[in-house]
Amino acid sequence: MAIKENVEVFAVKQALSYLDKDPEKNLPKLLDWFDRFDRKDTLKTQREMIRSVVMDPDNNWHKLVMSLWEDIDPGVRNRFFENFIINGCLLGYQRQKEYKEKYNCNIPWAILLDPTSACNLKCTGCWAAEYGNHMNLTYEEMDDIVNQGVELGTYVYLFTGGEPLVRKKDIIRLCEEHPDCVFSTFTNGTLIDEAFAKEMLRVKNFVPAISIEGFEDATDSRRGNGTYQKIIRAMNILKENRLPFGISCCYTSANAEVIGSEEYFDQMINMGAKFAWFFTYMPVGKGAVKELMADAAQREMMYHKIREFRQTKPIFTVDFWNDGEYVGGCIAGGRCYCHINANGDIEPCAFIHYSDSNIREKSLLEAYRSPLFMGYHDNQPWNENMLRPCPVLDNPGSLTRIVEESHAKSTDYQNLESAKEFSDKCVDTAEKWAPVANRLWEESHGGCAACGRCGKAENERTFHRCP
Repeated sequence: MAIKENVEVFAVKQALSYLDKDPEKNLPKLLDWFDRFDRKDTLKTQREMIRSVVMDPDNNWHKLVMSLWEDIDPGVRNRFFENFIINGCLLGYQRQKEYKEKYNCNIPWAILLDPTSACNLKCTGCWAAEYGNHMNLTYEEMDDIVNQGVELGTYVYLFTGGEPLVRKKDIIRLCEEHPDCVFSTFTNGTLIDEAFAKEMLRVKNFVPAISIEGFEDATDSRRGNGTYQKIIRAMNILKENRLPFGISCCYTSANAEVIGSEEYFDQMINMGAKFAWFFTYMPVGKGAVKELMADAAQREMMYHKIREFRQTKPIFTVDFWNDGEYVGGCIAGGRCYCHINANGDIEPCAFIHYSDSNIREKSLLEAYRSPLFMGYHDNQPWNENMLRPCPVLDNPGSLTRIVEESHAKSTDYQNLESAKEFSDKCVDTAEKWAPVANRLWEESHGGCAACGRCGKAENERTFHRCP
């Protein structure tokens, strides 16, 4: 690490220590200091947002920030702040930017990786349920992925699967070996127990996101009888040990109204969740249950509900489809993240099971410069309307084209599905969502997606670009 980076790290650590003494009183002062420190305005938007809420003790975001001192173990909280703010955002972003400019390719802020294809549940509509214990990344392979990623500026790693906690020991070992990184996992939560909570307290840099489908009936109907109570037990264990956690919610045609309800949000907050990731169901794989796809009315309902609760509830929420306008559209293909499956295939997205690179044959940088990833790099955003960000669900045909041009192969472990077969399942849903998304965009941006002025559409898929 350069001398300059060492100085910056020391300065931020001192600032966090200062904040710990009296967070409510010192946070405004710390933001003033941060303004001077962040000379390149790397986090200008985030700083302005935080400043707008910390002065109002009744604001939901103020309550969320203060709860991190009330509810979370100090060592865990400080390690998270150091790794997320210093490494993941400041140092990492600068390093990513250098490599992006040098190689003219995407460098991700986060990497999702599957330690295993195995899972202890068999959830309806989940592609992993069909895979079984066929594939696993070795510890050495996962360690090498993290080493390569850090070199390029990626400090955030999220485990997917399968059920990642089938590999508890290796995950904890990675946390130990890379104390400067943030590790998280999408987990069904059923394998979290007191012993694992103690390990989380010890390593201090692991934060789970527990998958939950709504209340007991909805969760158990998709994940199996008794699953909901096991999840609640896991949440109680984490809360009692003062460990941060969030929830991961897949909204479908069967549960969208429940997941979007105030009652559900309030219960998750009361359970101790600090963040919530929202996904819409994707018909991945030949065995996908297409009927579970949320319709346009349900997706619009989630659009409005999440924005409403974001202004009123003390929980950080992200809707990975409907929040495209805040992140410039699709974040896959290494633009913000990529996915590595349990066979080592490097994929643009956790929902896009096509690849032209494998970690056993190429470095991460080589994969980011591969034809498939460059197809993402050169074509994002897929639509000028950022409420239609996805190359499959919102713009079917876009993925098909770059997969065929790059000669990428299906990475499905059992039943190979072409990109066209996958995309064709989304055509009807995309056509029904398009007019809704266009209306919402015009209402919030006052005109066409390109400039916000004229509102003239060139065709059914994209807005035109104004002179």
